[in-house]
Amino acid sequence: QLQLVESGGDLVQPGGSLRLSCVDSGFTLNNYTVGWFRQATGKDREGVSCINFRGGTFTYLDFGKGRFTISRDIAKNAVYLQINSLKSEDTGRYYCAARPGFSSCTSVGSGYPWWGQGTQVTVSS
Repeated sequence: QLQLVESGGDLVQPGGSLRLSCVDSGFTLNNYTVGWFRQATGKDREGVSCINFRGGTFTYLDFGKGRFTISRDIAKNAVYLQINSLKSEDTGRYYCAARPGFSSCTSVGSGYPWWGQGTQVTVSS
């Protein structure tokens, strides 16, 4: 049973950067396909990015391509989401989620059995 923990969320000014982290306190995250999702207040959850167990990466937000970078640190058993040039519309709670390692990436949240509690990102001047 995975226990995902996100961190790195913060209050930042527009144009700033953040690196969100996702680790699991149980089994190795390296064997799983991991996705990042976000949900703004009053809006539906949306898929942000995903990395599969082979290291292939996908970014689902059209306006996020070039600003969002997902990566995996095998040694640290962690998955990161780097967000640059933050905008106010990036404000929301960011969640990492995992699905079995043989699974392909998907932006559909229901395809991920395991979820963390999320980390809050607020972009404001």
